[in-house]
Amino acid sequence: MLGKFQSSQLRIEVEAGEDVIRQSILEVDNISKWFFPFRLDKRLSSTLSTGTKFKAYIGVVEVDHEVQCIDHNCIRFILSKGIDGYQEWCWGDGWVQSSLEGVSLLPLKLGHSFNLLKFREFVRSKNKQDSD
Repeated sequence: MLGKFQSSQLRIEVEAGEDVIRQSILEVDNISKWFFPFRLDKRLSSTLSTGTKFKAYIGVVEVDHEVQCIDHNCIRFILSKGIDGYQEWCWGDGWVQSSLEGVSLLPLKLGHSFNLLKFREFVRSKNKQDSD
């Protein structure tokens, strides 16, 4: 794999409970609304589960994802092609933490930061819709 090793660990506060955060991370319809700038493979089932494989694209760069494991409040992806590495998401009431490590030509820290900000905004708007 060409590129350099990059690592990013981020934790943010979100205005939502653990169940809303879990649904936002595991349900494909929700993921496709905040997982920017990636475009998801349209053949995904409605909910991610251990062993699920899918492709996501940043422009023409393809990144393969495989769900390695899902626990009550954590999911881990193995990444290949455009990023060779892993991404892990953990969450609880009011917070999300994500780690991303891999070799890539893409600017992973920038994308990771932007992705978590998009996630927080999505959860905020989802929470507002649910309370109206």
